[in-house]
Amino acid sequence: MKKGKLIVFSAPSGSGKTTLVNALLQKNLPLSFSISATSRKPRAGEVDGKDYYFLGSEDFKNKIDREEFVEFEEVYADKYYGTLKSEIERNWEAGKHVIFDIDVMGGLNIKSQYPQETLALFIQPPNKAVLEERLRSRGTESEAEIQERVAKAEKELNAAPKFDSIVINDDLDLAIKEVCEKAEHFLKS
Repeated sequence: MKKGKLIVFSAPSGSGKTTLVNALLQKNLPLSFSISATSRKPRAGEVDGKDYYFLGSEDFKNKIDREEFVEFEEVYADKYYGTLKSEIERNWEAGKHVIFDIDVMGGLNIKSQYPQETLALFIQPPNKAVLEERLRSRGTESEAEIQERVAKAEKELNAAPKFDSIVINDDLDLAIKEVCEKAEHFLKS
């Protein structure tokens, strides 16, 4: 199997990484999205095998025991997220480079396992107030979940210097332009 490249987008929840990933996927580049696995329940409109691989908690833990993940984390209590090794292999076998939309620790774990093949981008909100406003505007989390995500974001922001590049998502058009330029340059190198 020929190895491709990996482009990791990581950020605190609500930073806009999914929007930036989707913009990059619209470019005519040989990229394929890595579908993460999770033990959480699907949100309205999410489709198994497209947005995530939705696994029961026991199934997720069994896959951990069988070492089927390249990275995984219990992000919140009994809510696991991870990247299946088979997902990277599936994309590389199709001749594609892989793009990830994953949490901060997951991004650093992939970078540590594939240091030469990975471009790790940290998407940073302009400030914590904007981050909290974005989380509230989604309307998908309870107040307790919002507060949990904001508290986690404070810790995640401290990890930003460990990434290859930090993109501040203050002006969406500029952020899209910046991530596209970085990705295109990396894929050509």
